[in-house]
Amino acid sequence: MRAMNDDRDLSYQSGFGNQHASEALPGALPMGRNNPQQPAHGLFAELISGSAFTAPRVANLRTWMYRRRPSVQAGAFEPLAHEGWKTGAREGVLAPPDPMRWLPLPMPAATQSLDFIEGMRTWVVNGDEAAHTGMAAHLVLANRSMGHKAFVNADGEMLVVPQQGRLAITTELGRLDVKPGEFALLPRGLMWKVDLPDGAARAYVCENYGAPFRLPELGPIGSNGLANPRDFLVPVAAVEEDAGDSGEYELVKKHGGALWRTRLPATPFDVVAWHGNDVPCKYDTANFVVIGSISHDHPDPSIFTVLTSPSDTPGTANCDFVIFPPRWLVMEDTFRPPWYHRNLMSEFMGLVYGRYDAKEEGFLPGGSSLHNSMVPHGPDADAYAKGTAGPQVPYKLEGSLAFMFESRWLFRPTRLAMESGTLDRNYARCWDGLGPAGT
Repeated sequence: MRAMNDDRDLSYQSGFGNQHASEALPGALPMGRNNPQQPAHGLFAELISGSAFTAPRVANLRTWMYRRRPSVQAGAFEPLAHEGWKTGAREGVLAPPDPMRWLPLPMPAATQSLDFIEGMRTWVVNGDEAAHTGMAAHLVLANRSMGHKAFVNADGEMLVVPQQGRLAITTELGRLDVKPGEFALLPRGLMWKVDLPDGAARAYVCENYGAPFRLPELGPIGSNGLANPRDFLVPVAAVEEDAGDSGEYELVKKHGGALWRTRLPATPFDVVAWHGNDVPCKYDTANFVVIGSISHDHPDPSIFTVLTSPSDTPGTANCDFVIFPPRWLVMEDTFRPPWYHRNLMSEFMGLVYGRYDAKEEGFLPGGSSLHNSMVPHGPDADAYAKGTAGPQVPYKLEGSLAFMFESRWLFRPTRLAMESGTLDRNYARCWDGLGPAGT
């Protein structure tokens, strides 16, 4: 049987939205039916549904699992305090309509031991998890593997963007190894844990309460471009052997905006076989097919959308996940950095590595920024000066990866974000050197 901790067997299936199937033990996956009277090897059949049963076929998400123990074998849940994790607009604070930017949070001291869940710090929130609208953006600082602790989020799916350190993410359906430059998408209701093979790690997380992320429509772009479905990688089935004297696990569950915990008699990562399309996956942003102008002007930043969570208003997303990867700039008679703008959509931005072309100073890897709905923003004075001077020869932006969580809902920062000591109070000074025209 394929073991979860055997790196030699770490392999993947390919495709976003596909119907996948995998088994760690030959013959464990039933054929021609989902729920046989007696599954092979004495396994238990269990269904996880990521959508309503009657959702249209194109949007219907479900996976059948064949496991050693059913997930109903758990003790009673008790509350688990977590001051750093907030949910929904109600847990944000009123903030002025200013552009905001934060320096990176320092990594925890060696004397402060934090796993991936304990190290979760909510930075901005909107929406309502009970109404399945909106999202939260979190920063994670961790220096300890989760070990014999598992986590499950009933409030939303989680998009994890590592910024420092590799993440070994064990899920019920198999393992994902995710490094900076990649991201992982973990479905609502699926159990998982994060171990740290390289030591301390920092990551950004989008907790999406709304419709599950999907690939954006391509429209006039045609049938190719942006993130190709085949470049998304899905794990293969693998089983974690029971660990420790008792084999017990702690399970932390996020439900109704609160955290709860219970004990499991053994590892929950005991799924021997599975099939379906409600699956975790990872994606390497180096595979993104960048679209841009080859004449003059440049298209809207929506051409950098990797995944989108639609809302009930067509074309106005609950959340878009947008990246700004290395790319060529060749436009003529065009101001090449992002233009000055005010958007209906609200933007939370992070920098994985390198320098962002519109903010070469002050916006640091591991840092973040917030430009809420209709808050003016754009390139700083230095970027403006460079963008308006000199010959416009083709050149390549290299060595940088920035991203954006964009939402139709106004973001509210958390009290922690406003009082963390990392808020750059001088951010708006980066535009002091602009204008007036003619000077």
